[in-house]
Amino acid sequence: MRCLVTGATGYIGGRLAPRLLAEGHQVRCLARHAGRLRDVPWAGQVDVVEGDLRRPETLPAVFADVDVAYYLVHSLGQAGFEKTDREAAEAFATAARTAGVRRIVYLGGPQPAEDGGPGSAHLRSRAEVGRILLDSGVPTAVLRAAVIIGSGSASFEMLRYLTERLPAMVTPRWVRNRIQPIAVRDVLRYLVGCADLGPEVNRGFDIGGPDVLTFGEMMQRYARVAGLRPRIIVPVRPLSPKLSSYWVGLVTPVPNKIATPLVESLIHEAVAHEHDIAAYVPDPPQGLTGFDRAVELALEKVRDAQVETRWSTASIPDAPAEPLPSDPAWSGGTAYTDLRERAVDAPPEALWRVIEGVGGEHGWYSFPLAWSVRGWLDRLVGGVGLRRGRRDPHRLQVGEALDFWRVEEIVPGELLRLRAEMRLPGRAWLEMRALPTDDGRSRYLQRAVFLPRGLPGHAYWKAVAPFHAAVFGGMARNIARGAEQEPVGISSRPGRR
Repeated sequence: MRCLVTGATGYIGGRLAPRLLAEGHQVRCLARHAGRLRDVPWAGQVDVVEGDLRRPETLPAVFADVDVAYYLVHSLGQAGFEKTDREAAEAFATAARTAGVRRIVYLGGPQPAEDGGPGSAHLRSRAEVGRILLDSGVPTAVLRAAVIIGSGSASFEMLRYLTERLPAMVTPRWVRNRIQPIAVRDVLRYLVGCADLGPEVNRGFDIGGPDVLTFGEMMQRYARVAGLRPRIIVPVRPLSPKLSSYWVGLVTPVPNKIATPLVESLIHEAVAHEHDIAAYVPDPPQGLTGFDRAVELALEKVRDAQVETRWSTASIPDAPAEPLPSDPAWSGGTAYTDLRERAVDAPPEALWRVIEGVGGEHGWYSFPLAWSVRGWLDRLVGGVGLRRGRRDPHRLQVGEALDFWRVEEIVPGELLRLRAEMRLPGRAWLEMRALPTDDGRSRYLQRAVFLPRGLPGHAYWKAVAPFHAAVFGGMARNIARGAEQEPVGISSRPGRR
């Protein structure tokens, strides 16, 4: 069958596409910017089309000849997300019905509480999207999952960092609520299996793993699997969902915008009320993946740098997406730049290994305190901060997050261009280049570009300019020095900061 995957640049969509290919299906991926999928390992096997669910006029060509359409998008953390998701679902449903799509598959969240509690706006929106798709006239399967455990998932990252960083913690009372987590491998198996459902199936299914646990129990069991001591957990009443999201944002890499809906989904119990999906997609012979095993698998992927996708691979909803303009006058005539250049007594491949290893645990090769402070300030104003890290410690792909940057362009061995996603009064990029010289050595070029927005943008650049010699100058010096210390021909980890 030809399967359309929306959200292919996200956590689940980026894993679903190669698994559909493995089952022999043809796959078409919808992306607002096709370049975001350029470097994924399976890019050459899929048909990538540009379109936007918020622009229905772009969708007829997207849905042409599609048998199964997967709806895997949502406006997590975006202002006015309920209206945005409603309109996107309606456009998707109309386009699927008009094109004669045979099946829709949607991954949503657990059923919201019957009382529609004040903290359940996110779940109510997910449920509304499910109803729109079920009423579309196209047979639809709505899969309702609570916490997904897998390397790189936002829920797993939240669990991991809270448990590892806090041996003792005062927690909100919702840590006592029951949850039925599910391993990402089982979610993907259900999604793939739903492609073969008959036309008579038009309903929702609860999906969950074999264990029903409280979030507190999940932290204790994570600690045991990870070889940590038991955690001291003291639940208290005053921590509201909003305060809880700040607590999560303070300790974990997950920013408040994403932490808030995740916490909202935990303030009510999230337990599967049925397991009817097994009649259509049978459980594997060995059974569904238990919580402990799911954590083991996720930690193995993290340790081996084999994380396929991360929650951060999806773009921040309000982040700028425009590429670096080739003509600075395009932005109104002002472009501030900081240029650095150094001769490097090492071949270009050694220099490139250091460049591509930037960020994450490796750091930014200069003034760690300044980078850390900038990350904390960004978190304080609701930005993503510096702690998103990177998916792979050695290799980068176009479109993936790198701390508070996004990889906009990469020419292996030559160019890395990053676009800023921290909160700024303007738009910013950082370019790093490795260029060969005639004597077999190399030259390092570094350029920071800032396009200010109004008077605050100009004031911001003037305020930070005095620190550039230490930050950007030190970065250029240390990258060059790191390349000169690299063993020639050996891909080693740059660990200098």
